[in-house]
Amino acid sequence: MPGTKLDPIDRQILSELQADGRMTNVELASRVGISAPPCLRRVRALEEQGFIRGYHADVDARALGFEVQVFAMVGLQSQAEADLSRFEAKCRAWPLVRECHMLNGEVDFILKCVAPDLSTFQSFLTEELTAAENVASVKTSLVIRGAKAEPGVPFDILEDRIVAQG
Repeated sequence: MPGTKLDPIDRQILSELQADGRMTNVELASRVGISAPPCLRRVRALEEQGFIRGYHADVDARALGFEVQVFAMVGLQSQAEADLSRFEAKCRAWPLVRECHMLNGEVDFILKCVAPDLSTFQSFLTEELTAAENVASVKTSLVIRGAKAEPGVPFDILEDRIVAQG
């Protein structure tokens, strides 16, 4: 995909859908300046090529009762590929883990976790995360408040870069 060239209309389609994935194809076509049939073909091609991975509602975790958000920095005993893959599979299976990213440096992984309350997170931490095979250390930071949570990518910066290279 990184080598795949997207034209300005494809990038605009992605930008518009990133901002509002629920708009109709007719509305999307109007916003990007093409008719509906080729717009739909482009959207389907972007989905097939993996540029669009899915469509999701942006739910309010706190309004739904998930009062606790924690970042957990995890160090592993072994960084062999098989051990990294096993840990990633474990993270995918844990419902409280919403994001899992492998890092370079002192920490092997950072996990974004949500829980309805501190005791639920604490149980997960002590009974599952720290008890997991190959986990050497876990440091946690409780989120006090969020200042920004912007999904996707900044298309305006991408466009500026393309124009500058052009």
